[in-house]
Amino acid sequence: MSDLQANYKGVFDGRLGFGKKPAILVVDFINAYTVDSSPLYAPDVVTAVEETIPLLDIARQKSVPVIYTKVLYNKNFKDGGIFIQKVPVLKKMIEGEPLAEIVPQLPPAESDIIIIKQYASAFFGTSLAATLTSMGIDTLILTGCSTSGCIRASAVDGMQYGFRVIVPRECVGDRHPGPHEANLFDINSKYGDVVAKDEVMEYLQNI
Repeated sequence: MSDLQANYKGVFDGRLGFGKKPAILVVDFINAYTVDSSPLYAPDVVTAVEETIPLLDIARQKSVPVIYTKVLYNKNFKDGGIFIQKVPVLKKMIEGEPLAEIVPQLPPAESDIIIIKQYASAFFGTSLAATLTSMGIDTLILTGCSTSGCIRASAVDGMQYGFRVIVPRECVGDRHPGPHEANLFDINSKYGDVVAKDEVMEYLQNI
């Protein structure tokens, strides 16, 4: 890791920092990743869900917008395109399937927004960018799963849409620590800031 950090030093080690108006994005914290009988079960995601609870609590206390995403397909799966062909397990994500529901530990409040998506990025084919822009958001605090899939894709798109992407590392999870850490490294290098949850909590507290 020291060789890798030395290689990136001065090239891919900048920091964006926090802006003035944040929103919390909760990406795909659904039962499919937290129920141990599910093929998508990932114990580290269970931990990330628990770590995210106090983050959402303080966000709501400070009237910071909270936006959830979940994946849902038509029962004919035609809206899944190539993605669902590549990852057939996604066919679990249909209306009425309990595994497709947001985890009970993080119940959406009446003031929250829920966005339905079909692909990895929370921005692709959704109203997310327009919603954030209309609210004047400049900082996107990104939580959820999985780090190597939907979190990375959403971080890249978030930066490309002009938002400061902040990832509290304790609040994202993946199936395996290898891709989890590799993608956190890449996000922090090129697309946003990966920081400790405590730093995000302090930022929100001072709003």
